[in-house]
Amino acid sequence: MRLATWNINSIRSRADRALAFLERSGTDVLALQETKCKDEQFPRAVFEAAGYEVATSGFSQWNGVAIISRVGITDVEQGFVGQPAWGEEPVVEARALGATCGGVRVWSLYIPNGRELDNPHYAYKLAWLERLKEQAAAWLAPDGAGDATAQIALVGDWNVAPLDEDVWDIEVFAGRTHVSPAERAAFAAFAAAGYTEVTREHIPARTYTYWDYQQLRFPRNEGMRIDFAYASPALAARVTGVTVDRNERKGKGASDHVPVIVDLAD
Repeated sequence: MRLATWNINSIRSRADRALAFLERSGTDVLALQETKCKDEQFPRAVFEAAGYEVATSGFSQWNGVAIISRVGITDVEQGFVGQPAWGEEPVVEARALGATCGGVRVWSLYIPNGRELDNPHYAYKLAWLERLKEQAAAWLAPDGAGDATAQIALVGDWNVAPLDEDVWDIEVFAGRTHVSPAERAAFAAFAAAGYTEVTREHIPARTYTYWDYQQLRFPRNEGMRIDFAYASPALAARVTGVTVDRNERKGKGASDHVPVIVDLAD
């Protein structure tokens, strides 16, 4: 089975590109982030006509996550238990979508950006990660609340660069989000909860997954690695390879992120 995650940065602008990627890469399950549309606006017909099933979570022109699968979609969940809310009139944003595809419980995740270290959105980001970690640990708990043999994939745009090598110049990021000790600790906590970040050992250092549109970041390879895949023990044991499709950042109409592809043994 081939599983990919991709911050598409508007599915309505890039539906044809997403379908072409699916067909070219042979991807079975694609987790999308930043779809930027309501559920009823998602161009699902494009994918359904090609034999894929689609699950979505989108409430406005912001955020939004989706899962596209040709190996089935069942038990769809919009959001996770206890997911923090945001805003003056707090709402639970469309940032997490779970579904079982081909026997794997896939979560498409769009972690909050954080904005600035002194911004309330930063505290929201840390709370969001903490609550997700608590739920992820419970899904594996051996006390009856979870299943230690579960096949779970937590994939998406984590908006954290866990290591200095995950940004093109760590000095540029001094005092900024994505590289702060608290964010990195929140990311690492998923390993303590029993999960393995499976892309690291398969991808060379300084392989990025995101390049800003401004200041010729992509041609200069001034990128960030912020798209990751945490896997439960049973699923991590099935990983045979990981690739980053850097070519998807090229050409007209590209997203600022590229797909991260995880191959799983049967």
